[in-house]
Amino acid sequence: MRVVVTGAGGGIGAALAHRFAAEGATVAVNDLDPAKAAAVAAEIGAAAYAVPGDASAVVDEAREALGGTVDVYCANAGLASGGGADADEEVWEAAWQTNVMAHVRAARALLPHWLERGTGRFVSTVSAAGLLTMIGAAPYSVTKHGALAFAEWLSLTYRHRGVKVHAICPQGVRTDMLTAAGSAGELVLAPTAIAPEAVADALFDGMAQDRFLILPHPEVAAFYAARATDPDRWLTGMNRLQRTWEGA
Repeated sequence: MRVVVTGAGGGIGAALAHRFAAEGATVAVNDLDPAKAAAVAAEIGAAAYAVPGDASAVVDEAREALGGTVDVYCANAGLASGGGADADEEVWEAAWQTNVMAHVRAARALLPHWLERGTGRFVSTVSAAGLLTMIGAAPYSVTKHGALAFAEWLSLTYRHRGVKVHAICPQGVRTDMLTAAGSAGELVLAPTAIAPEAVADALFDGMAQDRFLILPHPEVAAFYAARATDPDRWLTGMNRLQRTWEGA
């Protein structure tokens, strides 16, 4: 099995890269920071190659490093942009490019070969924000919804042609991204935060069961159902959380 993991210089991406390698895969470790990509690849050893650079344009180089084939692509690189409607245009654009368009570009590069051979696996790290939302982080919430929508579209369009798609939607994970979320992260995410390795475990369980939606925090399923069945009640509860955060 030949696997690409973007944003693998730390956190969830590094955990995924290590877990795939432990399961016998050869892994292309991608990160925007060359030193971080190299460090994780070195930790894994001979089964890994560092492929630094922008996740939007990594497929060709990663495929070459893996000997011409990609079996699993983990679109894990993400940008946790805070702010509201008044966030700068540059913030919104960066979130859109990293959290959505990088996935689109990867799929565009991978699908012809996958469809020709009748197999391939696309793993999108979405986060629970893509199913629900995140206070204080409009660009992140909106673009993660977009990432989920694209993963759903890939799955419904190509599953009968052998392409498997998984959307990982954790809440808090003990990474630098959680730290960067500041007080909102402390209020909403930190109390139930899990280790990155638990996310990798959840993905492998989900792949074994062929499940699209991967929920490392099982309680997210109930939150998602409540949002769908009684949106006004759910929004009232989230607004209560918003007011708590504003008064903190």
